[in-house]
Amino acid sequence: MKLSLEGLRNDNNIDYEFLGNASGESYLVRAYVHCFILSLVAAITLSVLDVSFGARHLLQTSAPALPTIPSLPKVSMPPLPAMPTLPKVAFPPLPTTPLPTLPTIPKLPTMPTTIPKLVLPPLPASLPTIPTAMPSIPKINIPTTFPSIPFFSPPPSTTSP
Repeated sequence: MKLSLEGLRNDNNIDYEFLGNASGESYLVRAYVHCFILSLVAAITLSVLDVSFGARHLLQTSAPALPTIPSLPKVSMPPLPAMPTLPKVAFPPLPTTPLPTLPTIPKLPTMPTTIPKLVLPPLPASLPTIPTAMPSIPKINIPTTFPSIPFFSPPPSTTSP
């Protein structure tokens, strides 16, 4: 069952516009949201003031005396065991095969040391003239009426009216 405010508005002549706007959002909800945001801003502002007062108070007081830490007794560690001697291992000699020779790299062609000079063609004696008169635009006839399209006659009726 869907309830509507239209019946109440028409029967009792009461204006219920304060309950909502065209999008269905209640004005009361918007007011609560605004109050909540305002209270958050106030709380953050006051907390910043308290923090700054606390920091100033800590800066103005002297540091408290730290308690002394008692010294711990010295514990003697047992001596480390002696390092065992490792047996000497005789490695077989490396093979004495000759290394393969590297292939020869072909020589790169030498670059010419002189650069040929470029010869540009001479500039013309006079530049071409720019036309000053604009050419005329041809007129195009645009039809303003639509052509009539012939329609076929409808098929004959199978029943009479």
